Amino acid sequence: MKEQQNGLNSSNGLNGSNRCLLHCCVIALILLFTLHSSLLPSHAEKVYIDVTSPGMKKLPVAVQNFMGGKEISDIVKDNLNFTGLFDCIDDAAQIERPDQQFNPNSWKGLGVELVVKGRVVAGKGLTVVVSAYDVSSAAEVLRKEYSGSADLLRPLAHSIANDIYKTLTGQQGIFRTKIAFIKNSEIYLMDWDGHRAYGLGITGGILLSPRWSSDGTKLLYSAERNRSWDIYALDMSTMKEKNIVRLGGLNMSGNFFPNNREFVFSSSKDGKSNIHIGDISNMKGWKLISSPWIDVSPSVSPDGNHVLFVSNRSGSPQIYISNKDGNGVRRLTFESSYNTSPAWSPKGDRIAFVKMIGGKNQIFIIKPDGNGLTQLTDRGNNEEPSFSPDGRHITFTSDRDGAKGIYLMRVTGEDQKRITPKGIKATGPNWSP
Repeated sequence: MKEQQNGLNSSNGLNGSNRCLLHCCVIALILLFTLHSSLLPSHAEKVYIDVTSPGMKKLPVAVQNFMGGKEISDIVKDNLNFTGLFDCIDDAAQIERPDQQFNPNSWKGLGVELVVKGRVVAGKGLTVVVSAYDVSSAAEVLRKEYSGSADLLRPLAHSIANDIYKTLTGQQGIFRTKIAFIKNSEIYLMDWDGHRAYGLGITGGILLSPRWSSDGTKLLYSAERNRSWDIYALDMSTMKEKNIVRLGGLNMSGNFFPNNREFVFSSSKDGKSNIHIGDISNMKGWKLISSPWIDVSPSVSPDGNHVLFVSNRSGSPQIYISNKDGNGVRRLTFESSYNTSPAWSPKGDRIAFVKMIGGKNQIFIIKPDGNGLTQLTDRGNNEEPSFSPDGRHITFTSDRDGAKGIYLMRVTGEDQKRITPKGIKATGPNWSP
């Protein structure tokens, strides 16, 4: 079980101009999220909507057009609407103007629970002052000032949406997260909603399956270069990549363990594909699951206690689950002759995977005990599911509109939409922490 392996270490990175641009963006984002911020004392911790309730109804809220910054308030509304938790009241239904002082009586007839007002403050860069009011108590429950350069309008709007979301639910929002994906044989990042996509300068050969570490500091991926399928890790702070698995044969990356050091992968170095564990700190690894069959596509659970993988040991590709030590293997999927690409939800309570039906690949979810099988997609071929960090959304690849692109949907399968431009091939999405 613990046959030692060694990988080869090599480093590459971005060219100077790209590295400078990326570092400038990172510094600007840090300034944006840390300067000029003041949050009111919470009016307890009132939870307006319980996101865990299966029978919840959409919460009526009003995000009024920000004075001098309607584009910002429109982004905030789009963010909140996509969650499926809120009903943002139309501008035409609002009695109170954005420039008027908040009056709870203007909103009670509409059933609104929270009213958000904002204004852009004149000066250098971009400064927005936002207030949120509880209609029932007439209290100001959120007041915060956001500052940044004008070119960071969208990240600023996402920050505002995050704070409103936390005020309403008591939980962190996903609106500042990113999605890693592959475009034109290069690793790209984009905002969760598909905007502000940019390449990282990591190219060469064929790139597959970028996977974030749970702390967001590294990306793990497979690459075919010089006729060798190896596994690489990209340090997101230095933008340098390291070749961490070079064993011969086909080596395909899985994801990281919670310690952000160990990771799972499959390797055919012995002539058949087995599941392995690697460690980027010492460039060594060992076999986790060794069998006479083809075992691929490993995925570690969020708590590190279980590993999903795909095997043909039953005669066709099916999904199996094992303990973290490779023991206790049991079969998870039984329907269809082709099931693959398993991905854990952040809480480990659901698994997304791909099942072939009628010659098309569709995304399903299932519980780790095999119950709760639910189909989420039914148009075109849909593959490579990845959960959002709150477990409420899934990003995936689909060819339903022609060229493969990146899509989003709620975990219920609702509100499916493409977030990369049509006509541009984009694959392998993975949602950041």
